[in-house]
Amino acid sequence: MNDRPQRSHASNGNRGYKGKGKPRRKNGERGWQESRGHAGRNQGGYSRSRRSSSDETRGEYRKDGRRYRDNREGRDYRERRDFTDRRHGDSPQRGGDERRSHRQDRPQGQRQQRRHVGRGGQNRKQKSYQPQRKNFREERTQQHLNEPAFPADVSAKDLDPLVRQDLRVLSKDNADRVAKHMVAAAMFMDEDPELALRHARAAKDRGGRVAVTRETCGIAAYRAGHWKEALSELRAARRMSGGPGLVAVMADCERGLGRPAKAIEMAETPEAAELDADSTLELAIVVAGGRQDMGDYQAAVTILEHQNPNAPRSAFEATRIAYAYAGALELVGDIEKARTWFQRAVELDEDGLTDAELRLHNLQQKDSTADDAADKEGEN
Repeated sequence: MNDRPQRSHASNGNRGYKGKGKPRRKNGERGWQESRGHAGRNQGGYSRSRRSSSDETRGEYRKDGRRYRDNREGRDYRERRDFTDRRHGDSPQRGGDERRSHRQDRPQGQRQQRRHVGRGGQNRKQKSYQPQRKNFREERTQQHLNEPAFPADVSAKDLDPLVRQDLRVLSKDNADRVAKHMVAAAMFMDEDPELALRHARAAKDRGGRVAVTRETCGIAAYRAGHWKEALSELRAARRMSGGPGLVAVMADCERGLGRPAKAIEMAETPEAAELDADSTLELAIVVAGGRQDMGDYQAAVTILEHQNPNAPRSAFEATRIAYAYAGALELVGDIEKARTWFQRAVELDEDGLTDAELRLHNLQQKDSTADDAADKEGEN
C-alpha cells in the first residue's frame, strides 16, 4: 500500500481540484499564463500587465452599463463624421440629386433598356429547337409506310459484318430494317435498278447519319441513271466517312450530267492521288470517256495507254481496260487493233458484263461490207 498521504480535495480552497502542483484559480484571480504573460513565451501575444489604462477601458462597459468612449483626440470617434439624417435629404451626396432627378423624369412602369455593348450575337435571333419543316414527323411516318416490301428470303444477317458494325449507332429494330433494305438493294441492282433505288432510299431515310447508307443510295441512283441524286449522295458519304470516296463514280456522274470538263478536273484533285490501283484505273477510264465526249479521241487513247492495258490485273479490271481501249481505238480509226482488243475483252468477260461480243461482231460486218464494196469496184 502506498504510504504517501492523500491530498484533500478541499485543501487550499481548491474545491474539486485533482491536479498535480498547479492549484486551480479562484474567481477573479489571474491564471498562471496571465501572470507570466504570453509575450515572454514568444507566442505572439502580450501580457495584460503591460497594457495601458486606456486599452483596458476601450470598448468595454462601465459600471453603470454604458460603454466607454474612444477618447482619441478628446472626442467620440463617431463625432468626427457628419452623420445627419439622410432620409430627409439634409446631407449632400455626390451626384445624388442628379440621379434622383434623372429617375424622376422616367415614365412610371418603364425601365431603361440595357445595351450589351461589345457582346457577340447581341442582335442574333434565337432559333427554336423544333423540326425545321412543318409536319416533319408526319412525313417521316408516311415514308416508312410507303417503303417497299422485303423479299421472303432477305435477312439482316446477309449483310457484311463490317457494314453491320457501322449500323450499331442505330436502334436494334431500326438497324435490322436498314440492313434488310441494303441487302434488297444489292439483290435488285442488276435486275430492277429502280426497285433497288427504292430500297436504298428507304435505308437512307432510316439511317441517314450512317455513311454507308448514303453510299449505297448513291450507287443505286448511279445504276438507275439518276446522276444528280447519285452525285449528291456520294458527296455526302465522302464528307461523313472521309477519304477520297468513289471519285470515279462521281466523275462519271458529271459526264452523265453533260459536264465532261468537271469529270476531267476531278482526276487532278488531291483525293484522286489517294486512290488505290483499281480505283485509279477506273478514274482513268472515266477521264478517257470525258475526252471522247469533248471530241479529243487521240487524248483518250493516250490516257488509256498510260495505264498499260497489257499489265496483269484481275479478270474484271482487265476486261474493263481492254473494252475501253478497244473503243478508243475504234474512234481514231484503228479498226484492226480495235478488233484485237475487243476479242480480248470477249475472252476475259466470262460473266457477260460488257457488249464486247456485239461490238466485235459489228466490226466484222463492217469489214466484210468494205471488202464486198472493194470487190465490186474491182470488177467494174
